[in-house]
Amino acid sequence: MSAKVDENAIIAAVRAAESRTSGQIVCVLARRSCDPSAFVVLYAAALALITPWPLLQWTQTPAQVVFAIQTGVFVIALLLLGWTRLGVLLTPRTLKRRQAFAAALEQFFTRSLGKTRSRAGVLIYVSQAEHYARIIADRALDDRISEKDWRGAVEEMTAHLREGRVTEGFVDAVARCGDLLARAAPPDGGGNDLPDNLIRLN
Repeated sequence: MSAKVDENAIIAAVRAAESRTSGQIVCVLARRSCDPSAFVVLYAAALALITPWPLLQWTQTPAQVVFAIQTGVFVIALLLLGWTRLGVLLTPRTLKRRQAFAAALEQFFTRSLGKTRSRAGVLIYVSQAEHYARIIADRALDDRISEKDWRGAVEEMTAHLREGRVTEGFVDAVARCGDLLARAAPPDGGGNDLPDNLIRLN
């Protein structure tokens, strides 16, 4: 992870929030959700295809050398875009968000947040490479908590992510979710269905 994350602070925030509600909050932190491989190959191939033109137009470089240079450009571009953040940065924003949302939705179901006893499970998902945050709640909460309320927590968390303050983003989002759940799903004396630890991916 590029930013230091205080997992103990996040766990404390989750426990404090869940003490006021029958809802369950799970926090997931992914290093990256986007798979830029298709665009990495596309950009590398485009660079390789362009490479021969100036060489053939303005130099006397033999065709065999041009071909070798072209191959080298393709391999170097492939490695550079695939092993650094450039590949993610060059991937269209809509695709990055779509893939990040799909990853968040997968985590919601993988962590059984739609099967909690109180039907008040909430996932807080963060993907660092894309500065992406998403809150997914059990559909049973739809008529008790508005999309606007969830969006406010996401916007605040995203602002923290842009500044590299991942821990603060999680803690604030957990607290806001706790406030919303306290009203929508008050304590019922049940136990803690899901773990409070921060789940790290990649």
